[in-house]
Amino acid sequence: MSAQPEPALLHSEEEEALRAAVRDLLTDHCDPAGVIARSESAAVHDVPLWKALSDAMGLAGLLIPEELGGQGASHRETAVVLEELGRAVAPVPYLTSAVVATEALLACGADDLLGELASAATVAALAVGLHVAPGGAFASVRLEDGTLHGELTGIADASAADVLLVPADDGGLYAVRTADATVVPQVSLDLTRPVARVALDGATGRRLGEAAPAVRRALRTGAGLLASEQLGLADWLLTETVRHLKERRQFNRRVGGFQALKHRLARLWLEIAGLRAAARNAADALATGADTDIAVAVAQAHAARVAVHAAEEALQLHGGIGMTWEHPVHLYLKRAKADSIAYGTAGAHREALAALVDLPAP
Repeated sequence: MSAQPEPALLHSEEEEALRAAVRDLLTDHCDPAGVIARSESAAVHDVPLWKALSDAMGLAGLLIPEELGGQGASHRETAVVLEELGRAVAPVPYLTSAVVATEALLACGADDLLGELASAATVAALAVGLHVAPGGAFASVRLEDGTLHGELTGIADASAADVLLVPADDGGLYAVRTADATVVPQVSLDLTRPVARVALDGATGRRLGEAAPAVRRALRTGAGLLASEQLGLADWLLTETVRHLKERRQFNRRVGGFQALKHRLARLWLEIAGLRAAARNAADALATGADTDIAVAVAQAHAARVAVHAAEEALQLHGGIGMTWEHPVHLYLKRAKADSIAYGTAGAHREALAALVDLPAP
């Protein structure tokens, strides 16, 4: 039996060029003050930024084949985009529409909807709770006399979606236009990724295919690429904290010169380096199909703790200014905490990993 090729963990020149382009766009159009102001408004999603990413740059169709109007790229390029969006804690429905919903549609072969997503004409959301892990049980609505009835809660970015991908009790996945549903905002810890309750009362939907395999594929990809978003969060937090400590002075010397703080930052750097390897491995595995379940479980078992730890260290080491609403560190802490339960908790992924490698519990 031939050996599996080693995962390619280094970025290619094309991926680095994509990173630079996305970072430049976010630097110009997604500054921290603007994100904070938007999080306080009724319109959380940054529509102009989403249009720039999805329409002008074509990033909404990265995972969609070229023959359907997409870019025909892989999960590696998508991971680069998500890492940069995480660094900017950008309030756009990229993960939910361009990744999770797209993967569900690819599993169902819904070419027409994929074409709409690729052209940036439509935003889609998978109507499965954000907390559900790959392979986990998910709620469904009732199919009665050809129409859909019921409620689903904790649906991320439903308020930005034009189409909802709704699982029903007949085992099918249905496309429902948001205009035929009632979307009620729910309280979300992460102000930049709102969740909502979706109510259907006699809504009509088009059956796309079997829900179970489509949802599993979508959530597995979402979990694997979420690690890249968490990496971007953690990396920005470390960079910003180091910059702050180099500038802040106490007892007539720079705070960053204190040995105890250097040790804390060095430990955090090592944790982020480990997360970078795990996230990159998950993206590469999703692109190649090699040991995908294991790579995703490893990445998510590690990512939540590192991202949350980076946010907590940033909050503490920024001192009093870190506790203010005007400083963006609170946005990163909330996103890190919300991400820690998105698409399965670290504990759920450790349990999945143990089963995958035949490691029984003690």
